[in-house]
Parts: sequence; structure tokens; C-alpha cells
Amino acid sequence: MHDPALKVVTVSTIRVQSGNDQVVTEPSEAFVSSPSVAQLTDRALTYLQAGYAVHFAGPAGTGKTTLAFHVAAKLGRPISLIHGDDEFNGSDLVGRDSGYRKNKLVDRYIHSVIKTEEEMKSLWVDSRLTTACQNGYTLIYDEFNRSRAEANNALLSILSERILNLPKLRRTGDGYLEVHPEFHAIFTSNPEEYAGVHRTQDALLDRLLTMHLQHYDRETEIQITRAKSGIGPADAETIVDIVRELRSVGVNHHRPTIRACIAMAKVLVIRGSHARWEDAFFQSVWRDILSTDTARVIRDEQTVIIPQVEDVIRKVCAEPKPAA
Repeated sequence: MHDPALKVVTVSTIRVQSGNDQVVTEPSEAFVSSPSVAQLTDRALTYLQAGYAVHFAGPAGTGKTTLAFHVAAKLGRPISLIHGDDEFNGSDLVGRDSGYRKNKLVDRYIHSVIKTEEEMKSLWVDSRLTTACQNGYTLIYDEFNRSRAEANNALLSILSERILNLPKLRRTGDGYLEVHPEFHAIFTSNPEEYAGVHRTQDALLDRLLTMHLQHYDRETEIQITRAKSGIGPADAETIVDIVRELRSVGVNHHRPTIRACIAMAKVLVIRGSHARWEDAFFQSVWRDILSTDTARVIRDEQTVIIPQVEDVIRKVCAEPKPAA
């Protein structure tokens, strides 16, 4: 005897790719490859080709992210970019269930029997880390220590055993993913004493080759300032020397950064002004751009006030520049 209302329900999991959201890098005319940058790039590429993940660590304004993109471009693979976030958890890196897909079939072949079949499939969406591991992309994890340590646990097996655990897929038997041989990882981070960052677990640091970055040498900063703004060599030298002099006033402080050089240079170019003490517009520009940084520059635990910064600028503007 037939049950007049047969209902069969099956539940399974299917996997959905996150989409074609990888980054493709292109050469930039504004990128400066000085001897010091070339040396850093060469070492980083060697570490990556040897199978290690590279970690660029340093304060803001030292070119960590720019260098990461430059090195990744040299590898010639698409790039998956992740920015560290305090709200991250493991599923934000690996993937997650994102709902269900339901199919319903009603069979009325026998008029006295209604047969209904429903199939429920949970939708798994890969995150960028999983996509990079599967397809052999280069992962750039920018400011990764802004994510909590437990959110980065998935990276441990990736960087050591070259396996990505996917626990939420185990219902289908696909509980892990073998990492593509072309997968590489580049990390950047600010020092752990910076606000808004978390202490990185030793197990992860032990799997990274850390390259500590500081501000570039004077010649490289001049080249970067010129390339990013189009300013003349004399003005670029003056601006960089002012910033470097202010940087040296404080103890264990790294501001102003190269970004201040670029900002001043761009504004002066647009206005047609020059980095000279007698230029009225320059007088206003450096006060606006450097005012944020002067509060962070200290001497004998006291904030350096504007008149003292003026002394630095007067001194630099009065010094003759070396012949090119």
C-alpha cells in the first residue's frame, strides 16, 4: 500500500568559488628600484623560491606594502590580497557556509500518490586564502597582526605541511586541500607595540622569514619623492632633508614618513612653488603637512614645538646642496 504523501529529504554540501577577485599587477613608472630596494627584492624572491613565506616588518611609511606588491609581481602569478582586521575569524580566511539551496520535486505519476522529494544543499563559499591555495596565487596578507592570533591558525598547516584544513567541508569527505605548488605568501606588519595590533603567535612567526624594514636611505627617498610628484631635484632634496632631520630629532620615533615628503612635493608642483624659506606658500604647506607629526617628535620627553621645527627648516633651506 502506497503512502499518499511520501517525502524524501537529503542534505549535502556543495562548494562555490568566491569569484574572480584576484589582483593582477602591472609595472608602474613611479616605482623606484634603487640599489637598496633591489637588494631587498632579490633576497625576498630567493626566500619565496625556496618555499618560505616572507614577512616585511616595520613602522608605517617604510614601504612594506609597496615592496610586497613589487616582489609578488616578480613571481608572475595572480595576487590574492587580504587586509588584517580585528573582526576576522577563521572562516573569514578559509570560507564558510552561506545559506542553502533547495530543490523540490513533486511526482504525480500515480494519480492516487503524491511523491515529494526535497534536496537541501548548504552553500560553501571559498575565501581568498582558500582560492589562493587551490589555484597557486600569491597571497599578500597586509598588516596581518591586526587580526587576532586565533584567526590566523589556518595558516600554520598551510605554511608547514602545505595542507589547508577545511573542517566545514568534512560532511562531503573533502576535509582538506593540498596547497598548489605555485602558492606563495607575503606578510606585512607593524611592530607589536603599535596601537590596534595583536601579538603574533610564535608558531606562525616560526614559519616566516622576517625582513625588518626601516626608512630608506636619503637617495632612495629623494628618488621616490620625485617619482611620485614630478618635483625637481633641488626641491626634492630639500624636502627629504627636512623630513629626515625632523625624524632624527625624536628618540625611537619614525615620523614624519616618506608620505609627508610626497604630499609636500605634490602640492608644491601643483602650485608652482618651491621648497625655499622665502616662498610664502611653502611656509604654509609645511605647517599644514608637518603639524600632525611635530606633536609626535620629542626631545627629552618634551614635544618639539613649531619654532623648533622652523629652526630645522631654516637650517636645511640655508645649506647648499651637493652637486648632482
